[in-house]
Amino acid sequence: MDKYHQSQQLLTQLENILQHHQYWETMTPEPQALASVEPFAIDTLACHQWLQWVFIPKLRYLILQRLPLPTQFAISPYVEEAMKNQRGMVDIVATVREIDQLFKH
Repeated sequence: MDKYHQSQQLLTQLENILQHHQYWETMTPEPQALASVEPFAIDTLACHQWLQWVFIPKLRYLILQRLPLPTQFAISPYVEEAMKNQRGMVDIVATVREIDQLFKH
């Protein structure tokens, strides 16, 4: 299985976990919230919102277009800290760590 297929599976898994723990939103955040230039849009979005509205769509776009995938990044430390003591954190962080591992190479 290639990295694109693995990435798509992990993004679907992350989406399912966010839905399972009632983090998935139906209303898109305001455009200015999505336009944040801060890392992880920390100034305008909650972690789960950033995952849903920024991270997942951007990676899906790269996958669908078969564009180069990112390397050498780790978002799990941010997710772990931002979601500390929140429901579903263990499941969410476990999947995000798998994504981090996939992109280490």
